[in-house]
Amino acid sequence: YLFVYDLMQFCGHSWIFTNMIIRFMTFGKDSLADTFYSIGLVMRVCQLLSILEILHILTGIDKSRLLPRFLQITERIIVLFVVINSQEEVQGKYVVCVLFFLWNLLDVVRYTYNMLARMGIYYLPLTWLNFSLCIPLYPLSVLAKAFAICVSLPYFEYFGTYSIKLPFPFAFSIYFPYVLKMYLLVLFTGMCFIIQNLFSERKAHLGTGNIKNKRS
Repeated sequence: YLFVYDLMQFCGHSWIFTNMIIRFMTFGKDSLADTFYSIGLVMRVCQLLSILEILHILTGIDKSRLLPRFLQITERIIVLFVVINSQEEVQGKYVVCVLFFLWNLLDVVRYTYNMLARMGIYYLPLTWLNFSLCIPLYPLSVLAKAFAICVSLPYFEYFGTYSIKLPFPFAFSIYFPYVLKMYLLVLFTGMCFIIQNLFSERKAHLGTGNIKNKRS
């Protein structure tokens, strides 16, 4: 089951990644503005499927740590569905293309490694790439997420999307731009925790003894 799941995710993210590269080589900068319109549907499906990974950990069939994976998945869900998908004006920004590129580059490598690992196959270059590439690229993706949120703030303020004001006698209101600004703090705090976890995973998997044992 896990192999089939990883294969589906690999196919989806590979299609997105290849599509982005081909479109950029064909249309140049013009392809960046309509990235969301051309691949947004497949991207949303892949990210919704990634929620299953939390269930995999909770049920014990995946031995990954729950909190780091939960934070990474919820970050993407919030930015993709709440920020980008809800504001059409943000969908044409270049930051969406940058964000999708970073996400899919990481996921193509990760799901390739996972598929082979399910079968007991470990290639040292792929193992090194899987546990090393995420260390510089994940902080870049967090910066791209934060930039996307900042770009979206004027539109949330103007349209009042997700802002709620309850009538009397409750006299209670939620101004969504404030919620997003507070979430930025959560985003960067979570980044520090996840980076620490990435370094721990890299050390655990790239130790000389571990790799020799896996290759044998």
